[in-house]
Amino acid sequence: MQTANPIGVFDSGYGGLTVLKEIIHKLPQYDYVYLGDNARAPYGNRSFETVYRYTLECVKWFFDQGSHLVVLACNTASAKALRTIQQNDLPKIDKDKRVLGVIRPTTELIGNYSESKHIGILATSGTVSSSSYVLEIEKFYPGLRVYQQACPMWVPLVENNEYDNHGTDFFVKKYIQQLLGQDEAIDTILLACTHYPLLLEKIKEYSPADMKILAQGEIVAESLAHYLKRHPEVESKCSKDGKREFYTTDSTEDFDNHARIFFGEPVRSKHLNLS
Repeated sequence: MQTANPIGVFDSGYGGLTVLKEIIHKLPQYDYVYLGDNARAPYGNRSFETVYRYTLECVKWFFDQGSHLVVLACNTASAKALRTIQQNDLPKIDKDKRVLGVIRPTTELIGNYSESKHIGILATSGTVSSSSYVLEIEKFYPGLRVYQQACPMWVPLVENNEYDNHGTDFFVKKYIQQLLGQDEAIDTILLACTHYPLLLEKIKEYSPADMKILAQGEIVAESLAHYLKRHPEVESKCSKDGKREFYTTDSTEDFDNHARIFFGEPVRSKHLNLS
């Protein structure tokens, strides 16, 4: 009997489920295990050292579950922990295991969407302060002009199931106007937070009709598919029974209620105690 080696998908909370949803849509044959570290969320306002420590602990848990490949479907973890884990920890833990993030796949492609070469980033305060997107985009598209806007109210609104209410319009309109006010030549907006796809219709409503608005889920799913094709030594170790498991470090009832919003279908999670 083959041992299950699911692809691990990690987030500090619920938002990574929007990425997992797109990954499963693109690659339904694989087994997946999702972990939301809800008990210690949000990660965005925590230090680099704390985010790194929490993320590494969760990555090691995935490895204990048999995962050979883990996707950090969390912008903060990708910004503050991924590089250190890849460079310092994986060689010591197991040089054959892989941890990927959501920032690089997005920044590798984003320049292809913009005609004006002026791009806007909507993100959490933590992601904006890390400048991860600005630095990564510079590597691939040095001529691109990148403007950032923090949207501190968006995640709380989404997580409190207020994303479709009229009161949310004020904050959606406010942050988009602040972003576009930085440069009228912006023609492409990246939603650099996994919660933001739930606000997509309102974001479109307050953006120019011809604005390109990109969510990460589809881009990350496409990138993962290409990665598995390029790395058969990793792909061959991923089990393919179409199984899905969900874990949270906080209340399973709470997680399941919220997860349905992000994942688009009912979820039954298990509790994980990391302490």
